[in-house]
Amino acid sequence: QVQLVESGGGLVQAGDSLRLSCAASGRALSNYHVAWFRQAPGKERDFAASIFWSRGSTYYAESVKGRFTLSRDIAKNTVHLQISVLKPEDTAVYYCAARQTWNGNLWSTDVGAYDYWGQGTQVTVSS
Repeated sequence: QVQLVESGGGLVQAGDSLRLSCAASGRALSNYHVAWFRQAPGKERDFAASIFWSRGSTYYAESVKGRFTLSRDIAKNTVHLQISVLKPEDTAVYYCAARQTWNGNLWSTDVGAYDYWGQGTQVTVSS
């Protein structure tokens, strides 16, 4: 079992930057993708970005490329999502998710592909 706890959300102004964190526990993440999804009010949960833990390689949705940056802190077993130039349309609950994989290059954007989820952290961007 993998437990995921998100933090770092809040109310920010358009144009600001924010760093979200996902702390993992329960299992080593060597062969895991750790991803961020987001769900705006009344909309489906959408994939944003993913990192393959052992190599640190990353994959981003086209909609967030250039503004979202993933990194990992191996010592703290934590994944960070840096979001720059925040827009009101970034307002959503941001979820961290994890899936085990034996092919780190085979990325998945499908909610159903992820076995472990955090509770989410709210990000609200005011204009």
